[in-house]
Amino acid sequence: MTTPFNPHIRETFVPPVMEAYRWLDGITFPDDRPLVNVSQAAPAVPPPPQMLRAIADIVLNDPSAHLYGADLGFADLRAEVAAQSSALYGGSIAPQEVAITSGCNQAFTSAMTTLAGEGDEVILPTPWYFNHKMHLTMQGITAIPLSTGSNLLPDPADAAALMTPRTRAIVLVTPNNPGGVEYPADLVRAFFELAQHEGIALVLDETYRDFDSRDGRPHDLFTDPDWAETLIQLYSFSKAYRLTGHRVGTLTASAARLAEVEKYIDTVTICPNQIGQRAALWGMRNMGQWLAGERAEILDRRAAMNEGFHRLKGWKLRGIGGFFAYVEHPFDMRSDDLARRLVSQAGVLLLPATFFTPPEDPRGLKELRIAYANIDRAGIDTLFSRLENLTL
Repeated sequence: MTTPFNPHIRETFVPPVMEAYRWLDGITFPDDRPLVNVSQAAPAVPPPPQMLRAIADIVLNDPSAHLYGADLGFADLRAEVAAQSSALYGGSIAPQEVAITSGCNQAFTSAMTTLAGEGDEVILPTPWYFNHKMHLTMQGITAIPLSTGSNLLPDPADAAALMTPRTRAIVLVTPNNPGGVEYPADLVRAFFELAQHEGIALVLDETYRDFDSRDGRPHDLFTDPDWAETLIQLYSFSKAYRLTGHRVGTLTASAARLAEVEKYIDTVTICPNQIGQRAALWGMRNMGQWLAGERAEILDRRAAMNEGFHRLKGWKLRGIGGFFAYVEHPFDMRSDDLARRLVSQAGVLLLPATFFTPPEDPRGLKELRIAYANIDRAGIDTLFSRLENLTL
């Protein structure tokens, strides 16, 4: 007799990046035509030398870094996040309104655990970040797709029309994953006011904030004295300091909500990674100039994508920013079939929009995500060369 499975887990789709990597099985890429991997946004190189030295010093000389810590994170890091976020957004954020999590994905799952239960609903703009959808499915929470226009920006009026008594939150990601687009401040404000009016949460994932092309604060929500009644903000140190393997993110919300989050974290990880937290703190205090250089490099790669995209005849650039370009292909085949064929026929690994959309969404069949952040200008030129010469 087979032991039972949780039906919500069985219903959850296979992790998309892992699925895409399986497309590489059995394929050899010659030295003169290596794989161009634009499937994933995570930094593909270790932290810079100064960060590695700081981590080595932490490992060798900070005994507390090897022990359990507070469920909601290292107090010094929580205070630094609160101070720097207050300065960036022009608002008032207290240390007790910041939790440190095991990556931004845990920030999301922690927030959702306090917001919704089985049978509740959460509005996700499409294309959506697949891990958000996966977690909701696992918990028996219904993800309500909010279609976006040709510019990939959601409309608050459309979101309002989707609301029911079971709606618990709206989730926005800006700069967007997978679309890349940067949401205008007035649009973010409009969604905040909608959520505020409806008595639900606005969950704002700003994982790629450090690579926004705009100068200054990306929105003014933290200037609202009552922001904590509505706003839940997510952030990640993975992209900023190349700390992907150390799993350090932040969750900014009301102190009352974080008291509930503490229960969740205590049963899942007990505490965030202690070495990673101290590394993130060191980065915040010492790597501002280095991070500005990383941002400049990413913006240059974005410019290269924009400049060269005209080479792809019949293709359409739907969105670009952060680490991603979101494109429409001209071929008479499904995007997931095309993505698989690109591995063997072009030596390119990217993700189809079917990973980011509901099965019934026809746009998913025509669109693709290109994670350009891990290839330089020469790599982008190679990518365009392979795609423009593609014969199917």
